Amino acid sequence: MPGASRQDGDELLGLDRGGLRYFPVVPGRLEFAVAVRREILASRPQVVAVELPGWLEPLYRQAVARLPEFSVICYPEDEDGDRGIYVVVEPADPFVEALRTAWETGAEVMFLEPDAIDRPHMPDLYPDTHALRSMGYDKYVEAYRLHPQPRNDETADHASAMAWRLQGADPDRRIMVVLSLNLLDSVLDAMERPQEPPKRRKLQTADLVNPHPDCLAEIAQEYPYLQECYEVYRSLMGPDEMVSRPRVQYQLLKQAEENYRAQTGDEIAHWQRRMMARYTRNLAMVENQLTAGLFDLTVAARSIVDDNFAWEVWHAANSFTWQRDRGQLETVNLSAGEVFLRSRKLRLRRRLPRRKQRLMPRGLKKRPVEQRQGEWAEQINGESICSYPPEDIVIEDYGKLLRQKARSMLSEERVRVEPFTTSTLDGIDIRETIRHWHEGKIFVRKFERHTGDVGAVVVIFDEDRRDRYGYLTTWLGEHQNESDMAFYSTEPFEHMVGPGIGRAEYGGFLMALPPRRMFDVWTDPDYDFAETKAERLLMAGLDYSVERHVVYVATRPPRTIFRSIAAHLNRQIVYIPIGQVSASKLKKVRVVHVLDSHQRREIAKDYLW
Repeated sequence: MPGASRQDGDELLGLDRGGLRYFPVVPGRLEFAVAVRREILASRPQVVAVELPGWLEPLYRQAVARLPEFSVICYPEDEDGDRGIYVVVEPADPFVEALRTAWETGAEVMFLEPDAIDRPHMPDLYPDTHALRSMGYDKYVEAYRLHPQPRNDETADHASAMAWRLQGADPDRRIMVVLSLNLLDSVLDAMERPQEPPKRRKLQTADLVNPHPDCLAEIAQEYPYLQECYEVYRSLMGPDEMVSRPRVQYQLLKQAEENYRAQTGDEIAHWQRRMMARYTRNLAMVENQLTAGLFDLTVAARSIVDDNFAWEVWHAANSFTWQRDRGQLETVNLSAGEVFLRSRKLRLRRRLPRRKQRLMPRGLKKRPVEQRQGEWAEQINGESICSYPPEDIVIEDYGKLLRQKARSMLSEERVRVEPFTTSTLDGIDIRETIRHWHEGKIFVRKFERHTGDVGAVVVIFDEDRRDRYGYLTTWLGEHQNESDMAFYSTEPFEHMVGPGIGRAEYGGFLMALPPRRMFDVWTDPDYDFAETKAERLLMAGLDYSVERHVVYVATRPPRTIFRSIAAHLNRQIVYIPIGQVSASKLKKVRVVHVLDSHQRREIAKDYLW
């Protein structure tokens, strides 16, 4: 209710009962660790009761004293000792934070979990805890309690044992009870009636070990980079401050980009960042979450960029300044399968540059090098330029591939789906049939023929708003199967790879068939309307295409006015987002070698491979 104090809100939720204040949390989540610390510092309870096993209290005290360094409590699952149980003590866990803050403030700590029975494996289907930033703690707890998870006998026994410990506490002292949100109502119900002491069992021997820094991202509930940010914020945390999970993810990806650039020399394009943001959002939605986790971030990095970038994301997320690989405790390297009941696997295949060359077979010639600096540049005569034929074949094949993709897109746009009557037409539409399965109908597809074929192809790698690509040229195809081509690139003869042979990087190019029709695109006054080099290439593509459809591959679609221009020319632009084509193939076709004469083709094979 508006204007209600925190205490009034707790009474409305039923979380204040006598001298007990119940503070339910989601285990292992950073937002609830922040909330626990804030509550203890604000209310200053005399006793903090925590849902942790009492027989592990000495090890928890030792582990909390080591914070912010991670620790792992390990003990055998049964008397045979065939399988171990590992409990990770990490800074951003709300139960660990409750212990840590309670001991800092001088409060007494009570361990609620009994020694008599094992903790039941309960489902942990919680709403995304990032919602606490917008809806607040009280509304989150209230929303969860409206749709509680099912209980069982193990849950009831566990709650009864915890209630027995609380019923034996001093009623005159202010006690804050930190327990799991999915156990709250079970414990509240158990507190309504007297409980009997649980049966004791033979306790196992437990040890405290130091996890190796390389395994933290696998065994931690929150990835280490996020917990490091939390540890920094913890000392500066004000009453209204909280670690922003999306902001930390942005910092993580930015650091991974810098490491990726240093390791490979490649840059992450802005369209790749945008696609990763969209992809991680969709992955989070599939799991009914608001923000993506580390696994989803790594999957998106591998899918949109490559395995090397995915490794850099994982490696950056695994960084934790305070963790040491040796110390007084035994150091162990654990895996997710040893700590968690269910885990997911992701295989990354890094491709690293090798410092040592392979043994060179006899007869294999070395790559020629300049005898003195500038020797190759002096051999440029400037009379003409031409391309390298093997590269022409590669780029022509890529143009055919893009045309085929555009045809497929046009065919998909012309598909008509209808219920099955007398003919299956062009086949059964499985997706639509499943969607209407409850109606008992089968749906079929019919491909309607699209008018016109695909002609010119325009590929834009970079719109060049910073004027990085200063080399503008148009060259004509030499035979009927070679396209006329206009492109802008970096200056090729500033990077010499052979005598009269320069290497450049495309910013964008236009390909059009049949050949020997294209005038110089860059000086043609008909295209002065264009604001960028990419728009000039698109206007030329619409002008020189003999087919109705023009393929335009770029990070974003052209301005709306180009749709009108295309319509006046009886043309149609088929836009393909650059993220929908293979990144590895784009990398292959983006490099171009310019030869300063046809005679250079005879020696080019010795310098280019």
